[in-house]
Amino acid sequence: MLQIAPTDREALGGVSPVMRLDGITKTFPGVKALDGVSLALYPGQVTALVGENGAGKSTIVKVLTGIYRPDGGEMSVDGKPVQFAGAQDATAAGITAIHQETVLFDELTVAENIFIGHAPRGRFGLIDWAAMKARAAEILRRIDAPLDPMTPLRELGIANKHLVAIARALSVDARVVIMDEPTAALSQKEIEELYALVERLKAEGRAILFISHKFDEIFRIADRYTVFRDGSHVGSGLMADVDEATLVRMMVGRDVDQIFPKRAHVVGDEVLKVVGYAHPTEFDEINFDLKRGEILGFYGLVGAGRSELMQALFGITRPSKGAVRIDGNVRVIRSPAEAIANGIVYVPEDRGKQGAVIGLPIFQNVTLPSLGRTSRSGFLRLAEEFALARQYVERLDLRAAALDQDVGTLSGGNQQKVVIAKWLATKPRVIILDEPTKGIDIGSKAAVHAFMAELAAEGLAVIMVSSEIPEVLGMSDRVIVMREGLIVAEVSGDEMTPEVLVRHAAGIGGER
Repeated sequence: MLQIAPTDREALGGVSPVMRLDGITKTFPGVKALDGVSLALYPGQVTALVGENGAGKSTIVKVLTGIYRPDGGEMSVDGKPVQFAGAQDATAAGITAIHQETVLFDELTVAENIFIGHAPRGRFGLIDWAAMKARAAEILRRIDAPLDPMTPLRELGIANKHLVAIARALSVDARVVIMDEPTAALSQKEIEELYALVERLKAEGRAILFISHKFDEIFRIADRYTVFRDGSHVGSGLMADVDEATLVRMMVGRDVDQIFPKRAHVVGDEVLKVVGYAHPTEFDEINFDLKRGEILGFYGLVGAGRSELMQALFGITRPSKGAVRIDGNVRVIRSPAEAIANGIVYVPEDRGKQGAVIGLPIFQNVTLPSLGRTSRSGFLRLAEEFALARQYVERLDLRAAALDQDVGTLSGGNQQKVVIAKWLATKPRVIILDEPTKGIDIGSKAAVHAFMAELAAEGLAVIMVSSEIPEVLGMSDRVIVMREGLIVAEVSGDEMTPEVLVRHAAGIGGER
């Protein structure tokens, strides 16, 4: 495996890093999010942090900004060891982050957002409003942001909110600026303006950590790269010394193994056909079909529109045009109830907020969409609820003390099993699984994968949305790749390789 360790003095002037992380580890229950990773950030240079979803990028950002304390390893600023007890310590050290979804306050003014938490003070410790307005105006001028400091933030668009976030970073004299998917919601013109701003920040000597899934951005704007994979540091170096193919191999260089136990099954007739599906803001011209006994994978990077498409198919949102055909017959799906009536169910990515009902027992969660089967004359029959719930939780090997246990007390994997059991109890023909193993331990992942294969073998049509390439390749019969709301590829057979998926998803030329 390619390993390129970062050094204190590389090319580009032999400059030493402003901030350096060595051997950083961070473990959560059942998950090692960071496993001895290293990262170096240099003044006046952009370091691109790349890796697929789940590589550890978000965790390292939270370590850098003091939100998480690492379990092991060393951090240093200007060669001196540092430890951050919280976000304020990181800010005091000159480290700030601009996230994909800007963390700002719509009801406050531009100036208040820039200086929130560190407003200039006058006599008796009161906020000096005149000084705050003047200093905000000065910072906005420095970044060529044509904004009035007293404008309420709610009146600004996304691009201008990003400018406010950058101005806030500069208001604390940030030495390290972290940009996490900063162009995800920007137009091309706004992206070009952001690039120009990054160049100004470089000229001022700021060290910039740039996180993006878009290879064209990385190669245009970055001086250095660092690659994470599965919470580990894979390599670092100069952008001038690497090409797209090498970065792709570093990002996805692993094999699909027996964690994904597919079973032999026969793909049958077409069950679902989606024709010309479109949404005003999320996706456009979606066309695909799904067959009985098939597992159809959907892969894409952040902002690809996969979850939004699935939510429309389940009736949570309404498309602007297009049609859904079930067994060749056009069906109108305007609500989840109509989707369920037509045999389509959806297991959402956020099981805590959208899947399970925390506070209710297991059996009531399972029977919630099937109350017509467990009630008579408007009255629920407890024995029938228990019987229905038991039938499906036993199929999924759910581990719980009793069926009346609060679902909120279960592990993530067992909560996922409850949500899947809930929808299977409706006897669907199509089940949509959105990130079905996100945040669950390896044992529960294997159980969910085995059950998915069993469902397909029984003739259920399965759509699986996943950001984990081994999962997509290990479980799918075919894979549809989305990028920026469009289907950009459908691959099967020998074409189903990590490199092909990443190239299509990231918009890299030379797909094979």
